[in-house]
Amino acid sequence: MSARSGDFTVRRLLSSLAFALALTSAAHANDLLEPALSFAPGIGAPRVAVTLDACMGGVDHRILDVLVREHIPATLFVTARWMSGNAETAAILAAHPDLFEIEDHGRNHVPAVIGSEKPYGITPAGTLAAVDDEVLGGGEAILAGFGRQPTWFRGATALYTPDAMDEINKLGYRVAGFSLNADFGASATAKVAQSRIEGAQDGDVIIAHINQPSRPAGEGIAAGLLTLKQNGYIFLRLDQMP
Repeated sequence: MSARSGDFTVRRLLSSLAFALALTSAAHANDLLEPALSFAPGIGAPRVAVTLDACMGGVDHRILDVLVREHIPATLFVTARWMSGNAETAAILAAHPDLFEIEDHGRNHVPAVIGSEKPYGITPAGTLAAVDDEVLGGGEAILAGFGRQPTWFRGATALYTPDAMDEINKLGYRVAGFSLNADFGASATAKVAQSRIEGAQDGDVIIAHINQPSRPAGEGIAAGLLTLKQNGYIFLRLDQMP
């Protein structure tokens, strides 16, 4: 995911959470939106929310093992496609409901974009019906595999057309943005990923990827999370936010 380059932000409070949702225009044609999500800083130790995308492929045990061993809560956005090939890892996640909140990343990792624009070269859903299929298909897989209905959705590339975002909201989901991109789609070096996580501020919602075990970024993500814990940070899932 690229850095945001838009010059406007629209902020509104979500009705039941003390979140700020900022819709920022992204550096793409046709006004694709990249939502930013953070929460109000608290009093005392800094708090962050770690969100990890599992798009396709496998699982990065460098990250997963640190989360389990160090009891670091996280919200995982998983696709039905990823779940179908990672039953053993899904069982580990299900065995730790105190640590892991499982949310919707779609059926097949298709961008929730109406029209023909291909964010990062990925073919989009294209139609409202296809957005519905992507969102609901992911939700059905999570309900079947984890026994809970997800309430947050993050689409592939985390870029959306406004009409797709409206549709996702109508389906009963909140769109999960972020305020700190730790690994840029798992393309960052270990050093960069670690540095970015270690720079997290109170109230940040961090995005990274847990499905790329062969890429260097995972090493840095694991190391950065350990540093935050050593520095006294409190980790919250999205469903634990104040």
